[in-house]
Amino acid sequence: MNRPRVLTEAFIKALKPSGGRYAVSDALVPSLRVSVTPKGAKSFILWRRIDPRAKSASALTLGRVGELTLADARTKARAWLAQIAAGQDPRATQRTARDNTFAAVMETYLATHVKHQRKFADVQREMRYDLLPRFGARPLPAIARRDVIRMLDEIKARGAPAQARNIFGHLCGLCNWAIEKDLLATSPCDHVSLARLIGPKRARARVLSDDEIARLWSATEELRYPYGPLLRFLLYVGARKNEAARATWSEFELVNRTWTIPRARYKSDAEHVVPLSDAVLALLATLPRWANSDFLFSANGRKPFTAFSQAKQRLDATMGYVEPWCVHDLRRTFRTKLAELRVPDHVAELAIGHAKRGLARVYDRHRYAAELRAAFAAWADRLAAIVAPLPTARILRLDTPQPA
Repeated sequence: MNRPRVLTEAFIKALKPSGGRYAVSDALVPSLRVSVTPKGAKSFILWRRIDPRAKSASALTLGRVGELTLADARTKARAWLAQIAAGQDPRATQRTARDNTFAAVMETYLATHVKHQRKFADVQREMRYDLLPRFGARPLPAIARRDVIRMLDEIKARGAPAQARNIFGHLCGLCNWAIEKDLLATSPCDHVSLARLIGPKRARARVLSDDEIARLWSATEELRYPYGPLLRFLLYVGARKNEAARATWSEFELVNRTWTIPRARYKSDAEHVVPLSDAVLALLATLPRWANSDFLFSANGRKPFTAFSQAKQRLDATMGYVEPWCVHDLRRTFRTKLAELRVPDHVAELAIGHAKRGLARVYDRHRYAAELRAAFAAWADRLAAIVAPLPTARILRLDTPQPA
């Protein structure tokens, strides 16, 4: 069976297992063989001595039959033979190439650089969805600027320009990190203009009207737990959706009427204390408690609520037509309503967790706890008036004769 012959795909497919392992040599590429195990597994191997001092040759696995075509096996075998002739070990070269694929570099980047960031779960999900299928098997240095531009064009074409910006930002972050680690010489993201490819970035300005707030509140009745109460909670406290969705009971001091968002989950990398109004405490009292789980909002108790897209679609269908809006717009609505209630700007900014600015950040050490509690209570009262207005009373003049 060791006599070389011109291998063909049909011949290899017809090879049957024998009592022991055997190999068939290719006549076109010296040292290339097909190895067949007693159970019928087939692999392409290169029978060659790498170290000139070795007494005999050894089998270098090129790849499994089926995963590697005969033509690719011959090409790879010739390349390995050239490396061996140059005194190199092709297996080490292959390991280096494999470790420098986009997939391998991305996993290291996520595990070492992004793991402890507040948005790790979102970054990881988006990179796995949009970047890994596109670039995963390619060596990182082989990704060119034209590949990045094509990616942005395709994401924009599916109607997601904001997502295109997010994905571009993730790729830039990875490439810059790879340059710092000497895994990459230049970034394919350099000299890519998002303004030209996607258009200028426009800040969102959407604020829900009182009528829309009332319709939203009514719709949350039909959505029930966890999404319905979560939306109401967001309206009350003006938090970011993931800060609220990932909240745990251990973060709440119900006696002191506060919710402390830990710095690990807060954007400004600092704790944020939210005073709880009577209305919020009443809402919390209606939430179920999961056994062996600390999450406030969860569909199963094992993990926090994350299905915002599906739930938002149900909510939109229940509300009926309104101008397009997203969950983060509730935070902007909360801040705008505080302004309408004549809450001082510096207090309203603290209410949504924005740090003090300028000299006030250095010299003003007052925490404004009482002012913040009053602001949240005022908004809770205003929200109650929006979602359940009192019936209009009939006003009568005392000097006007009344009908009999």
